[in-house]
Amino acid sequence: MKNVKLKLSPGTANPRAASAARRATRQRSVYRKADVEEIFRRLSVQRPEPKGELEHVNAFTLLVAVALSAQATDAGVNKATRPLFAVADTPEKMLALGEEKLRDAIKTIGLYRNKAKNVIALSERLIADFGGAVPKTREELMTLPGVGRKTANVVLQMAFGQSTIAVDTHLFRIANRIRLAPGKTPDEVEANLMRVIPQKYLYHAHHWLILHGRYVCKARRPECERCIIADICKSPEKSCDIPAPLVELPPQVIPVAG
Repeated sequence: MKNVKLKLSPGTANPRAASAARRATRQRSVYRKADVEEIFRRLSVQRPEPKGELEHVNAFTLLVAVALSAQATDAGVNKATRPLFAVADTPEKMLALGEEKLRDAIKTIGLYRNKAKNVIALSERLIADFGGAVPKTREELMTLPGVGRKTANVVLQMAFGQSTIAVDTHLFRIANRIRLAPGKTPDEVEANLMRVIPQKYLYHAHHWLILHGRYVCKARRPECERCIIADICKSPEKSCDIPAPLVELPPQVIPVAG
């Protein structure tokens, strides 16, 4: 049997992601191109400069905060990391603090023992392999202990200005609920979102969708009466139909997809 090499598309980190991208192409968005354009236009008007809610002072503290945020709220992480980052905002200072004191600092966060171990280990790796600097590629970030694709994407977007999509629970729910970019796995949803989101909106799309899921299209009950895209939304769970907003979001001419 001949060895078959898998050709990865640009920006794809591994064969699993490449496979997800291929599967994602078979799960189509239910929206026309013009509809998707209008969805993100409205989100962009509502929040012109969306910001992540994890507090940080540099790329290292952002990396740590995102790693700590798994199965925890941003508010809970921020409460623990404010005093932590005041004394340990570099890998060297984190190692000097030590795992025991780090555990004490983050013990209000779920899974804090394992997370403390990972933060110490990734700090050691950053010093040994990257001269204490946070790497700027997904592949390198994902070699760090406790750092998966979602964490890497958040760091790339927020610290280094790259247009990435980090699929957390909110974004996974939104993409499937409103059928914008359906997928069975986070990798499939990410691939579909990267395909359907207009390039000019891609940089902020990650935060727009997360904030929309956190504050409007909530897990227990979507608050459709407050939703600025309710008239476009094709979700089977939609609870009401409202007219398109006219005052807050002046209509613009959008060519209809052929």
